[in-house]
Amino acid sequence: MAQSSSLLGRLGFVKTPGAPAPHRKNTAECETVTMPVPKTVTIVMSMHIGAPCKPCVKPKDQVYVGTLIGDSDAFMSAKIHSSVSGTVKKIDTVLMPNGSTAQAVVIDTDGEQTIDPNIKPPVINSREDFIEAVKNSGLVGLGGAGFPAHIKLNPAPDVLAKVDTLCINGAECEPYNTADYREFLENYDNVIYGITEVLKVLEAKRAIIGIESNKPEAIKLMTEKTKEYDNISVQVLPARYPQGAEKVLIHTLTGREVPPGKLPADVGVVVMNVASAGFLGGYLKDGIPLTTKRVTIDGSAIANPQNVKVCVGTSIKDIIDFCGGYKGTPYKLISGGPMMGMALVTDNFPVLKQNNAFLAFDEKDAKSLEPTACIRCGRCVNACPMNLMPTKLEDAVNARNVDGLKEFGVLNCMECGCCAFVCPANRKLVQAMRIGKSILRNAGK
Repeated sequence: MAQSSSLLGRLGFVKTPGAPAPHRKNTAECETVTMPVPKTVTIVMSMHIGAPCKPCVKPKDQVYVGTLIGDSDAFMSAKIHSSVSGTVKKIDTVLMPNGSTAQAVVIDTDGEQTIDPNIKPPVINSREDFIEAVKNSGLVGLGGAGFPAHIKLNPAPDVLAKVDTLCINGAECEPYNTADYREFLENYDNVIYGITEVLKVLEAKRAIIGIESNKPEAIKLMTEKTKEYDNISVQVLPARYPQGAEKVLIHTLTGREVPPGKLPADVGVVVMNVASAGFLGGYLKDGIPLTTKRVTIDGSAIANPQNVKVCVGTSIKDIIDFCGGYKGTPYKLISGGPMMGMALVTDNFPVLKQNNAFLAFDEKDAKSLEPTACIRCGRCVNACPMNLMPTKLEDAVNARNVDGLKEFGVLNCMECGCCAFVCPANRKLVQAMRIGKSILRNAGK
């Protein structure tokens, strides 16, 4: 924990971490619908943490569903496959939401969705075979982080020896998002199969499926479907944001704390999103790489909110049009949830592997309140799940105080947004944390 945690203890401060973010699970009962294949897809070569892939196809090449189109020799990367059958139109450059640029393979689809003839279920005879299969699948963390799964599931031998618990993240604590909830209801068999296979390769003793209390149908279903497994259990999580944050989830499910700078495996835990487990279960059966994604489309500016299964690379605009288009003028478009998602400047951007929701809001819901002076109420401190003191950090950012940023643990901030959500003065605290991290990095600290 950051030094601020011990200070809070000395002051006798009683914390209730997290924020009472409204659930607004409007699409929870909307069964996933499959969107028709679009005329064109744009598949970005950077859909994961780590080095971007390089295109391994060229214009006029014929591709099929599952054809490898992007790869990298870098350790931290993930293979990219065509989500459609058709012809490569061009290799393009796209502007990413964070302002960087990336290469992309643009494919004109033929509407046939022919599976690549080389695809077949992986043959698993060893741990090495399993890790290689996961690498070939192109799986990244589908909760939004995009961490390459073959690296997460292959920790160093000394770390692997500590791992005894697999935590399945089914919290889905962001308002509006319901894609993971539908994964439980619609793909539970593959979720369970994926869990059992990961348990084997990790040689872990148990798996705990964490589901927030506001999803009773998923809790009931998964409890029933896992009752025959002695090493798989379902645990009900408090429905309080950010219950799905990795370190928060681990503490709730196991009582263990992941120290700053350490990974879950260092405390004997591996965490997987439920959609990651579900995809992996299906991939081990049919060998089809990660080429489709279920996304929630919602918000006050959407005509017909629903959950949609789409080809990776489909334009956000095409998906929203499929959902009836905009209901009035959209004033804010967000990729992800409203707490940690990223605002987009255009809907002319393709779906990435790790996307799970696109939200569009009208003027009333998108209005940004002007910040006023901090009133020192301490609500941000009480809400922070990492035991930080956002007001102290904001002061350090404004003063460009490198030592203060380090002392108060800005690098431990997960940017969950709880501090800003509860702030009655509407302080831009998350933005301050991001600036603070940049200041430290530039200072070489």
